[in-house]
Amino acid sequence: MLPATNHTLEKLEMLLKTAGYKVRYEKGNFKTGACLLLSSKMIVVNRFSNLESKILALVELLRDLDVDYKLLDDKQISFLQEIKQTKLQL
Repeated sequence: MLPATNHTLEKLEMLLKTAGYKVRYEKGNFKTGACLLLSSKMIVVNRFSNLESKILALVELLRDLDVDYKLLDDKQISFLQEIKQTKLQL
């Protein structure tokens, strides 16, 4: 179970950054999602979503993404495995 804190959000952002993704917070009427933009991996998050929604969206994306474990350090690998094995409860 992941706590809904800014620290958790920062850990998720750092994990994605290390895996080669860019996380951007933009305003607008859209759902959070991941897209490939001009050969760069970018995740766009609605900036007006609350903290829990942002964390939930990033966790759901991480569960579906094929992340290269060679790019991650040991702590990030264990964090990613924890995300993929547990169900998020906010």
